[in-house]
Amino acid sequence: MGDILLALDSGNLAMLSLLDLSAAFDTVDHDTLLRRLQTSYGFDGIVIKWFISYLSGRVQYIRANTDHHVVLIACGAWSPSRVLGPILFLLYVADLLKLIKRHQLVTHAYADDIHIYGFCRPSSVNCLADRVSACIDEVSSWMRSSRLQVNPSKTEVLWWSSSRRQHQIPTSPVRIGSTYVLPVTSVRDLGLYIDCDVSLQTHVTATVRSCFAA
Repeated sequence: MGDILLALDSGNLAMLSLLDLSAAFDTVDHDTLLRRLQTSYGFDGIVIKWFISYLSGRVQYIRANTDHHVVLIACGAWSPSRVLGPILFLLYVADLLKLIKRHQLVTHAYADDIHIYGFCRPSSVNCLADRVSACIDEVSSWMRSSRLQVNPSKTEVLWWSSSRRQHQIPTSPVRIGSTYVLPVTSVRDLGLYIDCDVSLQTHVTATVRSCFAA
């Protein structure tokens, strides 16, 4: 949040887009993942053999009434693994982060939570919104080529400004793929509520409410 606070202190506005991925961990292609581990990170020899052993031979057991089926799993990074699953996913999408930087935007990623944001002067909000939309178009195309999918209807957009510049925040919808998304005044990210004025008032209210409920 440091770069965002510095931008707001300088009189800029910031735009954040929180991408929603559909079943991200379940659709990681094993062959593509292994190829990227080799070509992008130089994994070879016993290390790549260990990953091949970890990924191969996994099955899914399906029962429907009296019928039983065992299906070989050819994709998935298994988020229940808690440690290795999120790391493998980040390695899988690392090239995506370079793509976002080419649009002169900033990205933060934690497992399948991918955020794209940028800064601008109040007079350039339309240009920033168009740049974010174009970036997400390219991100969506990259995702499809990697068997991942952005869910535009669940992707959120938030504009940030200082409390004195709240009147300069745009209220018009932002194009996310073929969907137009209205900006929200707060978002929940990894358990933290973030307000458009960076006050954390929504988070404090939610925390107090949960304490009384307990």
